[in-house]
Amino acid sequence: MQPGHQTRESLSEAGWRERTLSGFADRMGPLWTRKEEDGWAYGILAGAEHLNPAGFVHGGVLCALFDHMISAVAWEAAGRQPCVTVQLGTQFLAAAREGQFLEARGRVTRLASTLVFAEGAIATGEVEVLRGTSVQKIMPRPAA
Repeated sequence: MQPGHQTRESLSEAGWRERTLSGFADRMGPLWTRKEEDGWAYGILAGAEHLNPAGFVHGGVLCALFDHMISAVAWEAAGRQPCVTVQLGTQFLAAAREGQFLEARGRVTRLASTLVFAEGAIATGEVEVLRGTSVQKIMPRPAA
């Protein structure tokens, strides 16, 4: 198997769990999650549906995975209050291909009263493909 390439079976054996989500998050996936010592990791097993016309994983897929992961990190840091993206900055560092597993991890760099500042990356194997930062706005919980 090439670096970063995985199968559903190998992901399950490594402790990853496939999630079914609603809305746009379901369209970008399926999304995989795994609990780790310092939080959660998120991932997508790149398939043909994730590719651009050149045959590489589309930058929009990478940005969507990063935004989903970083908002989940902010949500956890904000006491599980909803968070929305105010700013998202990304740098594409390498190309990803079909069959590779894209792992996204992030961390909070600063927590203010209404904002969460965070950074993170997406990698496949040992190769970092995207690095980014985000500012998330903590929203009030919806009324019951």
